[in-house]
Amino acid sequence: MFATPIRAIAFDLDGTLVDSLPDLSRAANAVRAELGLPALADARVRSFVGDGAAMLMARTVLDDSGASVDDSPLQTRARAAFQQHYLATLSAGSQLYPGVHDGLSALAGRGLPLACVTNKPMVFTQPLLLVLGLSHYFSLVLGGDSLASKKPDPLPLAH
Repeated sequence: MFATPIRAIAFDLDGTLVDSLPDLSRAANAVRAELGLPALADARVRSFVGDGAAMLMARTVLDDSGASVDDSPLQTRARAAFQQHYLATLSAGSQLYPGVHDGLSALAGRGLPLACVTNKPMVFTQPLLLVLGLSHYFSLVLGGDSLASKKPDPLPLAH
């Protein structure tokens, strides 16, 4: 067993508890349409997900997995447009993975404090957790903009 007892459990959100790709892809492609760019396949958008909304927009508008975030007019416009589009359809197609409610309920029932640690900005995280019925499970929720650093930096877990 464990030498140190488990005192809390932290979960990622996207791709762990929730399949949010349909809504992320819809919003990302709405931004591309605004910019006069063709839509990308969901699989392509999925390959760009994982490092927060700003990085998703950098990669999506340039259709380049090696893109980096900058303050160019293109990326600035894309980030603003993404926020509007994603907030409008935040939970239209996002779904919990099977067993998520049962698993979180069982862990909470054992008295373990649960945390949600995601790179998704809090403006998206809190409403999504609420709509999907997950917010009551977590005693701590950290978004990608909650601290000075985000995952994969260890700061969110150390916090």
